[in-house]
Amino acid sequence: MDHNISVITTIASGFSVALILGFIAERIKIPALVGYLVAGIIIGPATPGFVADAHIASQLSEIGVMLLMFGVGLHFSINDLLAVRRIAVPGAVVQMAMATVLGMLVSMWWGWNWASGLIFGLSLSCASTVVLLKAMETRGVLDTMNGRIAVGWLVVEDLATVLVLVLLPPLADVLGGSVAEPAAKPLWVTIGKTLLQVGAFIALMLIAGRRMLPWLLWHVSRTGSRELFTLSVVACAIGIAYGASELFGVSFALGAFFAGMVMRGSEFSHRAAQESLPLRDAFSVLFFVSVGMLFVPAILVEQPLHVLGVVAIIILGKSVAAFALVLAFRYPLNTALTVSASLAQIGEFSFILAGLGLALGLLPPEGMSLVLAGALISIALNPLVFGIIEPVRRWTLRCSGLARRLEQRGDPYAELPMSTERKYLEGQVVLVGYGSVGRRIATALDMHGIPYVVAEQNREMVETLRKKGIAAVSGDAADSTVLIQAHIADAAMLVIAMPDSRNVPQMAGTARALNPDIEVVLRTYSEDESQMLRKEGIGTVFLEEEELARGMTAHVIERFAPRSDSAKRSHA
Repeated sequence: MDHNISVITTIASGFSVALILGFIAERIKIPALVGYLVAGIIIGPATPGFVADAHIASQLSEIGVMLLMFGVGLHFSINDLLAVRRIAVPGAVVQMAMATVLGMLVSMWWGWNWASGLIFGLSLSCASTVVLLKAMETRGVLDTMNGRIAVGWLVVEDLATVLVLVLLPPLADVLGGSVAEPAAKPLWVTIGKTLLQVGAFIALMLIAGRRMLPWLLWHVSRTGSRELFTLSVVACAIGIAYGASELFGVSFALGAFFAGMVMRGSEFSHRAAQESLPLRDAFSVLFFVSVGMLFVPAILVEQPLHVLGVVAIIILGKSVAAFALVLAFRYPLNTALTVSASLAQIGEFSFILAGLGLALGLLPPEGMSLVLAGALISIALNPLVFGIIEPVRRWTLRCSGLARRLEQRGDPYAELPMSTERKYLEGQVVLVGYGSVGRRIATALDMHGIPYVVAEQNREMVETLRKKGIAAVSGDAADSTVLIQAHIADAAMLVIAMPDSRNVPQMAGTARALNPDIEVVLRTYSEDESQMLRKEGIGTVFLEEEELARGMTAHVIERFAPRSDSAKRSHA
């Protein structure tokens, strides 16, 4: 019997070569994603030997796009974005605009038309959320303030790029796409219809989807079947993406993204992410392999200066623009360096956007190869860029008076107002971090009338707290000046409720140097880390569990109970 096994051949070859090269990439300390892209080059038509079916690989990559964007949606929190909106939204928009202009100028210097330059510049302007999340998780900084700003920045970039993907097909005729059909309706009608369709889909997902998906997952989970739960998650991701495309004309990427975002609101979101992770990882590999198949390695030899220009825009141009923007918003030097490193690469959305431009005849094949070359090099160098953040920061502060002034410049939220009541300056609790755990502790302190001062890196959060009459200072509590501004020298207790425990020893050491009698209460994530902190005698440690906030709160209240009782008796 004659069988057509091109699908099996493509999957088998893609997975096998990607496994080998991904393993080699990890062994030499570069992201496995680079190995997957190189695997695509090896089994692609631009290199000798075996050639996989590019058409089938392209269809499989569409599933990879859906699952990738579903995963991004599962990590996306509107609240997290709103917490950093004042820097993430304008920063991302301005940085994308600057990177796009740089790409246009360089490409027009090469002789391209302005439309090709626009698509090319946009492709270079959007960094990879997948690469960023993996880099942040590896370094344990995903839940820090710097991590939240970087992720929020990239989420804004993703949303802006999704909007471009939605508007590009109806604009292709105006931009001069070679495969674009003449517009049968006025442009404003086409764009208006597209935006209405997207708006209707988003409204449907936020209103009906937010209720239906958690309800569905709850009923499926009651069956106790792990396979059914995994199937329901994958069916929602791919089914909603396909339905969004067929019914609303929305891209697969946007449909899957909103499916993940809505599912995040469910109590089963963590389980959904965990159960779908193997399938997401597998198909994301095929996505990167299929992208690698489009790359023509000869461009590295034929146009090395063009490749160098692309890499310079990605690693230097975008990073310098982001660095200046973050400093302009009066954030610390470390935050500016972290955000800059986060943006010094391009990834999945760049491939999707460049591929759409290629399909519409707006981007020459050379442009796709240049985008892929820039992605390969920038992703490979990204761990190195992240690794030099702290050495660069220390060197800059040591050698540059301007850097020291920027680090120490006045910030209206970096110190308590002169009108702060004395009860917040003596015998108070200094609460570091105002996340989910910090908020619960603060609520309990309010209920018991115990004064406290919040030390929080998020300037917008500090501004909000002050408007509510809560004493708060802005900055990284690992810096002694922040604890001094919180009057740690006269405080009764230091409560460290931050999810990132890397700087806990430094905070505790600074607090004890300024106040030897202060009690330190902190949180941690692992038993090993908890035992290490206890052995070092840093303070009372609570392990990260579901009852962590309740345990920390009860401990703080218990320590202050004698004082509260005596205050009540003296008042009576």
